[in-house]
Parts: sequence; C-alpha cells; structure tokens
Amino acid sequence: MRGSALSYLLVGLQFALLAAIALSGPLIPPAPLWALVTMAGVLLGVWAVLTMRPAAVSVLPEVRPGARLVTGGPYRVIRHPMYSALLTLALGLVMGAPSLWRWLLWLALLATLVVKLNYEERLLARSFDAYRDYQARTWRLVPFVY
Repeated sequence: MRGSALSYLLVGLQFALLAAIALSGPLIPPAPLWALVTMAGVLLGVWAVLTMRPAAVSVLPEVRPGARLVTGGPYRVIRHPMYSALLTLALGLVMGAPSLWRWLLWLALLATLVVKLNYEERLLARSFDAYRDYQARTWRLVPFVY
C-alpha cells in the first residue's frame, strides 16, 4: 500500500524533528532522571512494536491490507503508544540539555504527531468497525490527560 503525500510529509517532519532533537544535544542525558525518561520512551516503543508484531509496523498512517486492530499490551490504554514513546524519549533528551531551540523542536514534534494521529484515526475508523468503541475506552497519547 502506498501512502498519501500528507503521510510522507508528516513522516518526514517526524524524523527530521527527532533527528534535530537528537543531534542538538547529548544522546544520553547527563542527569539520571532524564536518562530514565529517555529509556522509558525506548521501552514503551519496543513494547508497542512487539505487541503489534514488527512485520506489521509501518511509519505511514495508512492501514495496510489485511491489518488487524491491536488492542492488547500498551494499546489497552493508549491508542498511539509509539507516538507516546517518541515524545517521551524526545522529552528526556530535551530535559537533559534544555534550550529554547530544543523546546521548539519538541513542540513541533508534538504538533506533527497530533496531526498524524488525527489523520490515522480517521483511516482506522473507516477500516475497523470496532475502532469507535476502542476510541471510547482508551486515551490517545497520555492516560488520564489526552
């Protein structure tokens, strides 16, 4: 399945912003707390990928033919745990060496992922009859917040 121009734009922005955050400071935050936040993001991402099955993972928001709706693991609570993982990992990096530039990059990453998840949710709702019920009982990115 091919992605739309919007999908490629959002994925390109997502990776460019992550790279800019990673390359504008240390890859391992010097403060243990922020190193743990970064590691928590990595672990959440790994858990989400393993729950979905690595072969089924795509960076594009389009639903692949034959895809299944995953509602176990971290998906029981968060509809987009991979996006949550990226934001958590990036937050740890930013807090490890904060600057106005890095905060602006993180906010741009947040905005990009919110646009991407809204688009993805429209596609998922069209592809899976059970998606609306799933939306009603889960959080988008952060439990009890959003």
